[in-house]
Amino acid sequence: MRLEGKKAIVTGGAGGIGRASSLALAAEGAAVAVVDLNADAAEAVAAEIRTAGGSAFAVAADVSAEADIERVVATAMSEFGSIDIVFNNAGIIRRTTAVETTVEEWDRVFGVNVRAIFLMCKHVVPLMAAAGGGSIINTGSGWGLKGGGQAISYCASKGAVVNMTRALAIDHGPQGIRVNTVNPGDVDTGMLRDEARQLGQAESGFLSEAADRPLQRMGQPHEIASVVVWLASEESSYITGAAIVADGGGIA
Repeated sequence: MRLEGKKAIVTGGAGGIGRASSLALAAEGAAVAVVDLNADAAEAVAAEIRTAGGSAFAVAADVSAEADIERVVATAMSEFGSIDIVFNNAGIIRRTTAVETTVEEWDRVFGVNVRAIFLMCKHVVPLMAAAGGGSIINTGSGWGLKGGGQAISYCASKGAVVNMTRALAIDHGPQGIRVNTVNPGDVDTGMLRDEARQLGQAESGFLSEAADRPLQRMGQPHEIASVVVWLASEESSYITGAAIVADGGGIA
């Protein structure tokens, strides 16, 4: 129980990596606020945690909206009394080039992938600092460290996440707050399958290409969740400002 007594917020917590991470954090003893745009799906994950003997509640929120972030943080403080861990995981992808991307799509991708992290940190950091510290984990991507095709807004947003994380680590390390990114490669989630649809490709062929990496397979959500738990725990107590890559060797 590496996180016994800790209180966590997970955004995008209802599916894929977010769901797996919510369950993994709870299994290690953390109480979890499961935040997602899909209220029913968030409640299902929170109920799953409670059924297993853990503590969790669900919050429906658009993480790109400051009022929603303020409500999430206030609810977590009311329910938990403190916030020790934040996993800023909510994210979206649009598989388009610069020419094909609309301004509205660009703004939405940056709203969910970048603005949401800024807003969460803006409102959580003072609470963590007052309590003596905490751990913030942001979901980056292998494409936040190298380029990728037909995903300009996503690549730009994830590059911003990686460097914003470094800036946060520098600013708030003296307050005992560690800030890191976990950077997955292709992970077997609904979001990955949606990319095939966006590109007009057959899902089977798309997933086969996603497995083309040294470990010769896609990642599984629980494998990313294990990195999140480690970054949330004291086992990573001297790690901050780091971009941890979990991609089966994809960018090697």
